[in-house]
Amino acid sequence: MSTIFAKIIMGEIPCHCLAEDDRFLSFLDVRPVARGHALVIPKQDVDRFFDMDDDLLSDVLRFAKPVAEAIESVVPCKRVGLMVAGLEVPHAHLHLVPINQIGDLNFANAAPADGDVLAALAAEIRAAIGA
Repeated sequence: MSTIFAKIIMGEIPCHCLAEDDRFLSFLDVRPVARGHALVIPKQDVDRFFDMDDDLLSDVLRFAKPVAEAIESVVPCKRVGLMVAGLEVPHAHLHLVPINQIGDLNFANAAPADGDVLAALAAEIRAAIGA
């Protein structure tokens, strides 16, 4: 494990955690496409999303569901869109992005976010999850 996500999992790099269990971690993206843009990653070192075994692959969506519901309750949007691109970091990950139209899933719009703003938003989303 040598990716930035592996370092986040190991606690070597801090993140704005939204939810965590023994197999998955969700945190706010520091270069969000939209306010509330989060990532869901397996703790297992897997490069490609569809290289996850079937159980892990289906469970990642079960893990992501309450996170997406919490994001949608905190960030005004029509829905939380899902994106699996897999090019930015060689570690399987799912993007959860609040959207109002399909064009909102444009990663060209990503920009660094203020850490204090992310910390406050993460607290709101964790509260909505009940964590």
